[in-house]
Amino acid sequence: MPYLVVFVNKMDVADAELADLVVLEVDELLRGHGYIDVPIVKGSALGALQGVPQWVASVEELVATIDRAIPDPVRDVTSPFLMPVESVHAVTGIGTVVTGRVSRGVVRVGDTLELIGRTDVVRDIVITGIESFHREQREATAGDNVGLRVRGLAKSDVARGQVLAAPGSIQPHTACKAELYLLSAKEGGRAKPIRAGYKPQLFLGATDVTATLVTDAAELAPGARAQVDLVLTRPVALEIGVRFALREGGKTIGAGVVTAVT
Repeated sequence: MPYLVVFVNKMDVADAELADLVVLEVDELLRGHGYIDVPIVKGSALGALQGVPQWVASVEELVATIDRAIPDPVRDVTSPFLMPVESVHAVTGIGTVVTGRVSRGVVRVGDTLELIGRTDVVRDIVITGIESFHREQREATAGDNVGLRVRGLAKSDVARGQVLAAPGSIQPHTACKAELYLLSAKEGGRAKPIRAGYKPQLFLGATDVTATLVTDAAELAPGARAQVDLVLTRPVALEIGVRFALREGGKTIGAGVVTAVT
């Protein structure tokens, strides 16, 4: 069950009775969905912005409640380094800076990484600097949003969707086997079945690529689960366990997980 803290907005003491009623209704709604004893804080975000001491204290109480009720996420710092590229910048006097969120592992200034994706060629690069929230860092760990300065790499050499990874830890692939679930129409998916040869957009991490569906079934109806093969139009960094979404016409129609790479 996900962790949850609820903040109920109210503006002044005259609204106290109404706020208490809202709290009871919210708590009943949450219990109906399986959330038991969820911390609920009453306050006013607008009042806090206006500097009213009572409401500033309510926001401080909210932050303290979040710190108490929601544990720090567990970060994978022992696995080989991996960071999907979200954007690329050419900074005058510095060079090329690649930004993204570290998915796993640790990287330090001076480390050599591999740039993977777009082509079958795996390119070695050296990290010459690490910056997080405009501060220089000696290392970046899983969960950090960082900018990595790289040596010998032009802005045109890298694009969103590629990954930076520890050498030899992950390879580019153009095909994989996957366990696929198609959303039903009630879940916002397709109303009609799909067949072999169907070509949706495959989204995994910061990457999107066109995939061709290969299946022995005559058709896959919305709401169905199936083992399928996916053939990609270009190489993408893939490994077993990677989760993805299928999108069509601006909406998500399915989701899955890679079970094998070929």
